[in-house]
Amino acid sequence: MTGFRVYIDESGDEGFHFLQGERGSSRWLVLSAAVFRRENDHMAVSMMRDVRELLGKPANKALHFRSMKHEQRVPYVRAIGRTPMRTVSVLINKQRIAEPETFAAEAHRLYRYACRLLLERVSWLCRDSAKLPPERLKTELIFSNRSAMSYEALRGYLARLKAGDCRVDWRFIDSAAVSAINHEKLAGLQIADAVASGLYCAVNLNPYGDAEPRYLEFLSPTFYRYKRQVLGYGLKFWPDDLATQRKTLEHLAAFERHV
Repeated sequence: MTGFRVYIDESGDEGFHFLQGERGSSRWLVLSAAVFRRENDHMAVSMMRDVRELLGKPANKALHFRSMKHEQRVPYVRAIGRTPMRTVSVLINKQRIAEPETFAAEAHRLYRYACRLLLERVSWLCRDSAKLPPERLKTELIFSNRSAMSYEALRGYLARLKAGDCRVDWRFIDSAAVSAINHEKLAGLQIADAVASGLYCAVNLNPYGDAEPRYLEFLSPTFYRYKRQVLGYGLKFWPDDLATQRKTLEHLAAFERHV
C-alpha cells in the first residue's frame, strides 16, 4: 500500500484571555501538517538524525522547537526546508474572531475547526500529488498527542463532517484513520512541531512587539502550492485573509515575500 503520512501539531493555545504586552492567551493558534509520501517517510528520520548530529544532541534526543535557542532553530528549519515533503498550515488570529464565545464555550472546539480547515487542504494536496487512484492509496493522520483531548471525539467530529457538507475530498482522507502519538516517538511529529512553531514566531508578536520571520523564509519551499498559489492552500489565514490582516498588522508583510 502506498499513499501519505500526515503528521500534525500546533503552536499557541485556544484561550481568549488577552493581556497587555502580548501576554495572557496567545493571539494566534497555528496548526500545521507535515505531509510525506510513504516511500519518503524514512527521510524524516534521516534528516532528524543529521540535525541532532549537527547540534551535538544525543541520537535519541527528541527536539522541541520551543526549548531550542534561535541559533539552533535556524539550521533545523533550514534542513526541513530541504526535505522532500510538503506542509499545510492554518493560521488563526483569535483576536479577529467575531464571536469568540462560540469557541470558548466548548473545550477544543477551535482546535477541531482548525483541523477541518487543515484537512480540507491536506486532502487537496494528496489529490494533486497522487500517482495512483484513491482506492489504492492510504493516508494516515498522526496527531501529536494532547493529553487533555479525546481523539475518539475527534474521529466522531470528522465522521460528522463527512456526513455533512465541507470541502474535504474524502477519497483521500479516512475519518477513522486517526492516531495520536507522543511527540518524542516520531520524527515526523517533531518536524510538524517545528513547522507550526516556526510559523507561530512569524505571526505572534513577542512581549517586546517583535516577530521572527526567518523561520518562515526557510520553511517556504515546503508550502503546498496549487498552480503556484500558496494562500488558501499551503497557508490558510482565518478568519480574515492575509491581505485584510496585513492592513493593520505590518509584520505580516513577511508572508507576502514567500507566497
